[in-house]
Parts: sequence; C-alpha cells; structure tokens
Amino acid sequence: MVRIVIRLALVVALGLFVSPLASSAQQAGRVYRVAYLQTAPRTQSIHFLTALEAGLRDHGYVARRNLTLEYRFADGRLERLTELATELVRLRADVIVTGLNPVTLAVRQVTTSIPIVMALGGDPVRAGLIISLARPGGNVTGLVFDTGPEIQGKRVELPRDAVSQVRRVAVLFNPAFASRVPGAFTQVVEEAARSLGLTLQSVEVRRPAEFDGAFAAMVQGRAEGLLVLGDPLVFEYRARLAGLAERYRLPTVYPLREYVDAGDLISYGVDLSDLYRRAAVHVDKILKGAKPADLPVEQPTKFELVINLKTAKALGLTIPQSLLLRADEVIQ
Repeated sequence: MVRIVIRLALVVALGLFVSPLASSAQQAGRVYRVAYLQTAPRTQSIHFLTALEAGLRDHGYVARRNLTLEYRFADGRLERLTELATELVRLRADVIVTGLNPVTLAVRQVTTSIPIVMALGGDPVRAGLIISLARPGGNVTGLVFDTGPEIQGKRVELPRDAVSQVRRVAVLFNPAFASRVPGAFTQVVEEAARSLGLTLQSVEVRRPAEFDGAFAAMVQGRAEGLLVLGDPLVFEYRARLAGLAERYRLPTVYPLREYVDAGDLISYGVDLSDLYRRAAVHVDKILKGAKPADLPVEQPTKFELVINLKTAKALGLTIPQSLLLRADEVIQ
C-alpha cells in the first residue's frame, strides 16, 4: 500500500512538473501573426511601430522567431481603410492593432471575430466601438488617447493662456475625418469656447492644397489664435502648418507633441509612443487566451504640455512664466 501511494505521489509530481514544460514547448513552437493598420504613411508612423515592436519584445515576441508582423498603411486615404482591413482579415491575423477610430471602425466592419486592439481610441463608447470601458463586450479593446471634453476644453484655453488678449480663435479641422467620429470634437470645442467667452471661427481643410487658403481665411476673420484638431492629414503636414502659423503670426495649439517637435508652438496631450507600447500588453493577454470582450479599455493618466520657445520667439511672443512653469517640457 505504501508503495502504491509513493508511486501515485511520484506520478502527480511528475505530472505537475512535465505539464508546464509541455505547455511552454507548445507556445514556444507557435508563430503568432500580429497585424497593424494605420491611416498615416509608413514614414510618419515609424516611431509608433518602433514602440509597438518594443512592447511586444518586452513580452517575449520577436519578429521572425515567434512573431510575424503585417503592416498596412492607407497613406492618408481614409477610403482605402476597408480594403486594407479586408486584406489583413484574409491573412488570418491573430490580433489586429489599430490607431484612430476610423481605422478601428473599418476593421470591425469586416470582422467581428478577430481581436482588435485600438491604441488610440477616441471616446470609443460614444463611437459605438465598445459597450463600456470596463467591459468592452465585443472584439475591440485597447486604450483611449483622450478622456473627452475636459481635455479639449484645456486645449481651447491654451491660446488665451499664451496670449492674454486672445478673444477670437480659429479651429482647423478635416471634415472628412470628423464625420467618421461620432460626437465630433468640433462640438466639444464649441461648447468649451462658449464657456470661456471666446469667439470661434471654424476652418475646414480636406487636402494639402487648401492649407494656404485656410490660413488666409483665418487672418481675414481676424483670428488671434489657432486650435488644430488632429487627424492624419494635418499630422502628415505638421511641419508645413508650423511654417504657415509662423508666417501669419498665429499662436497655435495642437493635440500631440509631434507637432511641437516639427516646429509648432504648443501641444497638450498624451505620449502616443507610450500608448503603442502599452497596446502590446493587450496583445500579449489576447495571445495567451484572454477575450477582448473582458479586457478593460485603459485610459491615459498623464498628459504632457510641451512648449517650443524657438517658435514663440519667431512669432514675437513672450510666453508667460505661469504657463512655462506648468509645462512638462520646454524646447529652447
């Protein structure tokens, strides 16, 4: 009887020891396919891709070893998103990582089974992408890059904080992009401006050829400051916007620090590279068996205020010390 008990104990112990090894060997032998779809051209997305790949490496996924990466870029043409999303679905990706809402919407239209991790969700509940942040409820999860009206409200304040006499602020946006985002940011901005006693001038651009005319219209409308609502078009041409803002002497606020790095004046928003790196956490959990319906969508906890003093000098502005003290980074 004692021998039987000992043998059973050995069998159980060996089972506990061998099973994890077998499971590990099975996982090690699998090559996962992770896809990424972006509206901007590859050249404008390199730092996002680098961040995503770094995040995947942090969790043991290495390209050409246990990971195949599939990248697709719409080059700023939103009408191509559905075509590219369909292509990635046909490749049978294990997970598809997306950027802004129009990308996520395009992918979800062609698949309700492949998990989608959005790195840059914008109010995804209102956009109809998920049921709630805590329990997304479908095949979409990930992160949001904005927490809604309060952040846009702070951006509306910044032109006035930089130049106290500002009362008329132009808002530059691409209606082709805004129309694909339910509860467009323009409405939120209008509400924030009214609460601050500012007069808004809405200026639309749909293509690069319209930039010069847009800035001329702002000056004609006596705009004293400018708020740019981010989208793939203006992101791609952010250096050109910086030149136009300097030419027309318009202190400008942007949603991302990439604009300020390109020579623009002020940005207030999240670190997008950090969001892409954190998106890899969701990818890892899904590849290990978690369902996107049960993975809470993360909200950003840190927003950065970045100011470019070189640009301020070119505009002939002296940024108040009170605003400089609030900045997370000042580019000299």
